[in-house]
Amino acid sequence: MFSAIARIFRTPDLRRKIGFTLAIVAIYRLGSNVPAPFVNFPNVEECLAQNSGTDGLLGLVNLFSGGALLQLSIFALGVMPYITATIITQLLRVVIPHFEALHKEGQAGQARLTQYTRYLTIALALLQSTTLVTVARSGQLFGTTDVAACQNLLTNDVWWAQLLIIMAMTAGTGLIMWFAELVTERGIGNGMSLLIFTSIAATFPGAMWLIWESKGFEVFLLVLLVGIIVMALVVFVEQSQRRIPVQYAKRMVGRRTYGGTNTYIPIKVNMAGVIPVIFASSLLYIPALIAQFNTPQDGSEPAAWVTWISANFTTGNHPVYMAAYFLLIIGFTYFYVAITFNPVEVADNMKKYGGFIPGIRAGRPTAEYLDYVLTRITLPGSIYLGLIALIPLIALATVGANQNFPFGGASILIIVGVGLETVKQIDAQLQQRHYEGLLR
Repeated sequence: MFSAIARIFRTPDLRRKIGFTLAIVAIYRLGSNVPAPFVNFPNVEECLAQNSGTDGLLGLVNLFSGGALLQLSIFALGVMPYITATIITQLLRVVIPHFEALHKEGQAGQARLTQYTRYLTIALALLQSTTLVTVARSGQLFGTTDVAACQNLLTNDVWWAQLLIIMAMTAGTGLIMWFAELVTERGIGNGMSLLIFTSIAATFPGAMWLIWESKGFEVFLLVLLVGIIVMALVVFVEQSQRRIPVQYAKRMVGRRTYGGTNTYIPIKVNMAGVIPVIFASSLLYIPALIAQFNTPQDGSEPAAWVTWISANFTTGNHPVYMAAYFLLIIGFTYFYVAITFNPVEVADNMKKYGGFIPGIRAGRPTAEYLDYVLTRITLPGSIYLGLIALIPLIALATVGANQNFPFGGASILIIVGVGLETVKQIDAQLQQRHYEGLLR
């Protein structure tokens, strides 16, 4: 292991790529701590000290921004607009034939889809930064609080000052998108994934220190032990896959023989990744948002349904919230897998190139068999995602940790997934140079 790491730094090309990636990550983390113009940073710091954790969708967005959202920095929106734009572009392939046609065109079509994703990212960044500035100006960014500093987060709330803040945050999102593409092109790994990895990893020390400070050393050791076990289980499941054997018939073209090879279709247990967790968190935030807007401001008694939503869907440690969260994750897992993996398309491609699954006829029977396997392997994958996502909520109910608990939910899935993919890329480049890789 250590000798392989030493070989990495002795290889000039790999050393240059890793150095470039680390430089971009350092600039990204620096920008996450630079406040936007006209932001009263001392008041923001005081509010952060009084509100150590946030719940719901706001907490998830703050987690993906590495804590920059609640600091109102120039990178406050983080990578969330790009993630949302990418998901929307994928979903539009189902309803807009032009997007599906672009997806099938190869490199030229993918470049056009990437361009659409960039435009949509800037539009979403403009919308989200406007919402963020409006909420910060109203004093509700940290929820209902009596801290006077939380009511004065901006030093100047005239229209041109707010416009400048919105432009700075939108430009910050564009800069992050450019950083990610630079890392993908000149560095190691997928740039956007690495920036998400960096944002989440930056919150780990603070979250662990908060547990030690508030719950003591014994609870800290227990959380660390549970975290190591959960991480090992996540690595095991993320690497698990069902391999469906595929054979290709031999074809004679002139005097040459083509085909006759054996391969397989890898179907991962968790094909949806972290997307269902994001979908479920976003959807569960809507009832609380509706209840907040329907709460009377004159101090009168709210409606019964508003009281019920406030009691069951505003805190993550309530059993109704946990059950709804778990069921939504299972449903969204099946939904997203059905969009991203098309058994009919895979079966048609296999038939076109003379491939078949042993014992299964080509064409429609192959598509039905792939759908049968996919449906059944998605069930344990969805249950696994739901249980992992419930870990922060259980921690909130037991040890009082906030929902950004480091060893569970979206954070641990992204940390492990991105880490594994980056190590695999480094390993592949080492093996290309006839070195022994990091993985055995």
